[in-house]
Parts: sequence; structure tokens; C-alpha cells
Amino acid sequence: MTGKLDVPQNISIVALPAKCPELNPIENIWQFMRDNWLSNRVFPSYENIVDLCCEAWHKFVDQPWRIMTIGRRKWT
Repeated sequence: MTGKLDVPQNISIVALPAKCPELNPIENIWQFMRDNWLSNRVFPSYENIVDLCCEAWHKFVDQPWRIMTIGRRKWT
């Protein structure tokens, strides 16, 4: 947080505490993908991990309603 930042009137800065991944929407997205597509698997190679993560990501981005519900925060 700096005084040098010119923040428009219609934007509120919400300071997040350090070391709180549950408050970071991308962490919730990764948790959703692990829970639904990436957990309880044996990955035979690094390339397989990357391929399956890409596949899970593509499944996820095909669900815009899911992105909105995971990224929405009641506390903001």
C-alpha cells in the first residue's frame, strides 16, 4: 500500500493478510481443480502432469459460471 498509487473513486483497496491462501481466489481455483480432476492419481511423468493440468484448466475455463462463483467473495 503506497500513497503513490492513484486509485479511482469507484475502487476499494482490500488489504489481504500475509500467508492466507484461502483469501486468494486463484488458490481456490487450484483447490477446485485438484478436488475434481487432479487428485488421487499417479502421474507417470512430468509431461503427464503438465498435460493433465492443461486439460483440467481447459475444462475449468469452459465453465464461466464456475469461475464467477469461485472468484466471488462475500466478505468484500
